[in-house]
Amino acid sequence: MNDSGNDRSIRVSDVMGSQVHAIDGLATVAEAMEIMQRLQISSLVVNRRRDDDELGLIVVSDVAREVIAHNRAPERVNVYEIMSKPTLTVRTGMLARYAVRLLVNFRVSRALVVDDDGSPLGLVTLRDLVLGLTPE
Repeated sequence: MNDSGNDRSIRVSDVMGSQVHAIDGLATVAEAMEIMQRLQISSLVVNRRRDDDELGLIVVSDVAREVIAHNRAPERVNVYEIMSKPTLTVRTGMLARYAVRLLVNFRVSRALVVDDDGSPLGLVTLRDLVLGLTPE
């Protein structure tokens, strides 16, 4: 919220992270974990295989739920096996309060921010959105 108590002007672009780190779907989960650890991030965008394909997303919670909890070896599981695809996307101009509703309704913690051509611009998390709407 801004000083007047009006959150109507806060947009996704105001609170999103602008770095996009990507990985190929054929990479192993072990490779994804190494990248996430090295960069201190909790998600990676999974590249399209073809122009008409959709982007994917792999999150630390996917690794925990689909690999570690099932005692699977991360070096024997490919990213495409556990990623979310298509990933939920939002535009930079979307009002933050609507983005919160969208993420809550789909029960996800983050969305990929894309431009009008569907190219990734960044990520926005529920945390980013909620804290961006918090009164100062």
